[in-house]
Amino acid sequence: MKVIHSDLKKGTVKVKVEDTDDLWYLSTVLDAGDLAKGTTIRKIKLGESTDRKVEIVKKTVFLEIKIERVEFEIGSKTLRLSGIITQGPDDIAKGSHHTIVVEEHSEITIQKQWMQFQLDKLKEACEEKKPDVLMVVHDREEAYFAILRRYGYTLLTKIAGNVTKKAEVSMNTTNFYKEIIALMHDYDERYKPSTIIVASPSFWKEDLMKNLEGEHEHLRKKIVLATCSSTDETAIAEVLKRQEMKHVLKQQKIAQEISVVEELMVEIAKESLGVYGYQEVEERVMAGAVAKLLVTDGFIQRTKEAGKYQEIDNLMKMVDQAKGSIMIISSDHEGGKKLDGLGGIAGIVRYKLKY
Repeated sequence: MKVIHSDLKKGTVKVKVEDTDDLWYLSTVLDAGDLAKGTTIRKIKLGESTDRKVEIVKKTVFLEIKIERVEFEIGSKTLRLSGIITQGPDDIAKGSHHTIVVEEHSEITIQKQWMQFQLDKLKEACEEKKPDVLMVVHDREEAYFAILRRYGYTLLTKIAGNVTKKAEVSMNTTNFYKEIIALMHDYDERYKPSTIIVASPSFWKEDLMKNLEGEHEHLRKKIVLATCSSTDETAIAEVLKRQEMKHVLKQQKIAQEISVVEELMVEIAKESLGVYGYQEVEERVMAGAVAKLLVTDGFIQRTKEAGKYQEIDNLMKMVDQAKGSIMIISSDHEGGKKLDGLGGIAGIVRYKLKY
């Protein structure tokens, strides 16, 4: 993302969307009541409603809306901002409804009361994008390929080998490894990852590496080996949590989010500084005790749909004013799913309240 203009005294920031990750970032900082201004497509009706030849045409216009609803789905290439028109051409009625569709290369001006964590999110989105990390989890029968994103990971594909009879194990395993290597090569060409994490139970990863000599030397140089207990999608989350992966993933947002959720889980298990669930978190926020507030983007979306987001927004403002930190955790990865299992909102407090 690129910030084109900023006037925080007026609460105004103009940004340019550079990739689909930026859409996720915008979805986490935009609230109902914010103003959004940009170029959009509006259907215009030509002719009176009583005319038989009423024509509806699409017209490119510059509009400002007061946002009522923010819609974004992981994997989507658009962010939809729906609301009431507050500024626009004379032939478009103020107060009518419109949806601004934000996509790659869109420029949009936002006016709102910014909280510190939202400004931090914008700054994070504007930082130079880190090279992708490719993950391969495999054994001799199946393999999962995933690419790490800022907000989680995307499962690229799953392939299965054909190991049936003991006599065929060696030959079929070798052929399956060739298939894995071919896909690794394809994804390396497509995503140009800085690192390829290859994980497996037992010794399968070392076997695979033996097949990566010669013409595949460029892949070997990128590979970091890891151990996992199973070969399925849950193994991806397992590898991301492993201590030996921290130096590899230290700049990856997903690893940071999973790490802070694990920190929360440890505090909850110790019955120490971890709190979860809306009522318990609200009580600690009111006491000014919350050092870190963790909220999933899924929880935020659910409260918006239920018309209860203002309560969450007020909590975040109180934490912000008390110099606490706020982390919006993606529901799309294992850490976010754990947090959603605790109600979608939790906190790490500065001290335990006495009763």
